[in-house]
Amino acid sequence: MKLHYDPETDSLYIDLSARPGADAREIAAGVVVDFDADGNVVGIDIQHASEKLDLSTLETDSVPVARLKIA
Repeated sequence: MKLHYDPETDSLYIDLSARPGADAREIAAGVVVDFDADGNVVGIDIQHASEKLDLSTLETDSVPVARLKIA
């Protein structure tokens, strides 16, 4: 899982899979879920993220440190 935040557009993308998205559905105003060809969730796009989330409190929990890759 990867989190991508773009401050210019104030959008947060949560990348849940390396599989490409084939379909997308807006589930709430400014929140779009991406699905692969099999209907599995592969990502979540949150527009105007700073209005919906407190990005300063982002924390990780139960990170598999043995497989942790620092970018």
